Amino acid sequence: MLEPHAHSQEPHPEHGSTALILSGGGARAAYQVGALQAIADMMPTACGNPFPIICGTSAGALNATALAVHAACFSEGVDRLRSVWAGFDSSQVYRTDWPGVLSSALRWLSNLALGMFNKTRPVSLLDNSPLQQLLSQTLDLKRLPASIHAGHLRALCLTMCSYTRGDSVSFFQGADNLEEWSRSRRRGERCELGVPHLMASAAIPLLFPAVNIDGEYYGDGALRQLAPISPALHLGARRVLVIGAGSNQGGQPRRATPGYPSLAQIIGHIMTSSFVDSLEMDLERMHRINRTLSLLEREGHQHAQLKPVKSLVLMPEATEIEELAARHAHTLPRSISYFVRGSGMFKKAGSNLLSYLLFESPYTQALMDLGYREAKAREVELRDFLRPELAPPSNIISFRKA
Repeated sequence: MLEPHAHSQEPHPEHGSTALILSGGGARAAYQVGALQAIADMMPTACGNPFPIICGTSAGALNATALAVHAACFSEGVDRLRSVWAGFDSSQVYRTDWPGVLSSALRWLSNLALGMFNKTRPVSLLDNSPLQQLLSQTLDLKRLPASIHAGHLRALCLTMCSYTRGDSVSFFQGADNLEEWSRSRRRGERCELGVPHLMASAAIPLLFPAVNIDGEYYGDGALRQLAPISPALHLGARRVLVIGAGSNQGGQPRRATPGYPSLAQIIGHIMTSSFVDSLEMDLERMHRINRTLSLLEREGHQHAQLKPVKSLVLMPEATEIEELAARHAHTLPRSISYFVRGSGMFKKAGSNLLSYLLFESPYTQALMDLGYREAKAREVELRDFLRPELAPPSNIISFRKA
């Protein structure tokens, strides 16, 4: 809905056109799992899927894929996600043992100073091979075609940035009638999704290595993602639920921090710019176009190519997430703490960066609890928004207990 071409297709019926958009945010994505658990508790039956279209970016792509794999039973997918995030530790995402940390750091510094290794193996500050192993063990992507064929899922879409071409690419697997798209600096391509796509979408620049897919190198999907909501619209969405990773809108203004910004502050601002800013600006454009359409309709004008898109956003306050991260900073592995202490990440001004990298269960559990509470507080609003998808089959009216 952000531009006319995103609405050029025929209107879809209300039922079956709801999209779930999960943004990136590293460890902050645990908040999404708590919010999804609250939604699962609103389901009229144990199974079913309120989101036929599921889109994810970066860490949100991992959550999105877990839901899509279990599209026949949304609550089962949420339970699987919660069990993983509740028991998380950083060693499941990147190597935290001293040999692994030292070898990655040495390789990165050697490449930076001398240009060594870059032609023979990926170079990054952290070795995320444990994440690849975890995804391979926990996600059965072979289940996607059956879910799509059975109608439980219309499309799964994962977004990443192409270092080779310098654009944003949304790879999707879905119904046969879905078409690819190409716009300025962004494109949508049909493919059979695999673990490499997940690794690429979550490959935070410098921290994790780029991933080679069919001769192109890809990195974190939040990079150059100018229109995060657009892929869902291309796939037929008329309503979008967005679960983000943190926002400063509506919160208290940040206090100015004296002195020169630390390395952690600078990197944290860069990550927030990638994970949060583009999403918020895209939502603003969507609301502006919706308002324009409503004004035109009041004057009797009809626009066959433009249709309003209903949206609902669940997004925690960034300051609250940063406070949670600072409270659990002591849980970061010693090997990682040793190398990042000088960056200022353990100071209050650097907790923004810490909130993205702290893959430890006390912190992720606190984020899930926060997501659950905030979603439950908006239960009436969520039920109204998802009403066509939550409508029980036949005459079933009982709801699952929280």
